[in-house]
Amino acid sequence: MSFPDDASCHQRQTGSSSGARRILRACLIWGALLSTLLILFHSIIPDVMGLSLWVDSAAPWYWLAVPALLVLALMAKSRVGVAAVLVPAVAWLAIFGPGIVPLAWGAPEAAAHQLTISSQNIEAGTGAAAASALALAESDVISLQELDAGSAQSVTAALIQTHPYSFVVGTVGLWSKYLLSDSQPLDLGLGWKRALTTQVETESGSVRLYAVHAASARQNEHGNRDRMLDQLAGILRADQSPALIAVGDFNATSTDRAFSALTGTLDEPNQDQGMFGFSWPREPFAALRLDHVLQRGLEVTSNTTLPAGESDHLAVRATVNLPGS
Repeated sequence: MSFPDDASCHQRQTGSSSGARRILRACLIWGALLSTLLILFHSIIPDVMGLSLWVDSAAPWYWLAVPALLVLALMAKSRVGVAAVLVPAVAWLAIFGPGIVPLAWGAPEAAAHQLTISSQNIEAGTGAAAASALALAESDVISLQELDAGSAQSVTAALIQTHPYSFVVGTVGLWSKYLLSDSQPLDLGLGWKRALTTQVETESGSVRLYAVHAASARQNEHGNRDRMLDQLAGILRADQSPALIAVGDFNATSTDRAFSALTGTLDEPNQDQGMFGFSWPREPFAALRLDHVLQRGLEVTSNTTLPAGESDHLAVRATVNLPGS
């Protein structure tokens, strides 16, 4: 009986190791390619079985592919692999980098007269609508969504001294320190009203305001939301107001293809301290931005999120320079 010598065993081990590295390099290159394509073109992936909702919403998190691919590259001891990791990294920075730069780095100086607006989905059933309103009472205008029976009355009672003007439509309400005029409910194609528009009359001019509580979005069940956002975008395009703000729970992330019609019409300012300003869920940590402040014709000096009441959503708050200041 003969036994393989040490040299032949070493050759087989070396060949096996080389084969494993070749497999790792192949996985790495394909992973880098697919990650890059997903980052750049997620919004045109067909909506098969309603998966577009998750593909689009997860887009800000695709950066996680980069450290995973880097680990593979180091395991494969591949310089080409390390270079390949740079492709999705650069793609992600090109798409998302401008949106995560802190607003504080280049925000306009505060003017003499400003308007601060806050918005929150208060989560129906918590009974904490008034608590949310009081936590946001420093704002000039407060928009609350998911109002249930009695919520609007409790908020009005809590804010009567500071925000005497209000307008409520269905699950959406506005409370303001300034006079509200030309207030109208909006249907947005649902057959019932979950949005409104009004004119906020300040000492330095008026601002057209839209408040929205978009229909829920679930896999294979986001048609009503898509319809609402599309109709809202059409109304905003037709609105000739020089100063305009749209706020609320849009049930869509900034990367959702259904949201793009809105960001093509209005601008969403960066966050004060940078990053994405995720607003939901509040616990254990926010992972998606469903609540937005969009604007046109105004200088935004601040834009941030903050906890209020007992909702599962964080509130969003923005401050703008008034047009006449």
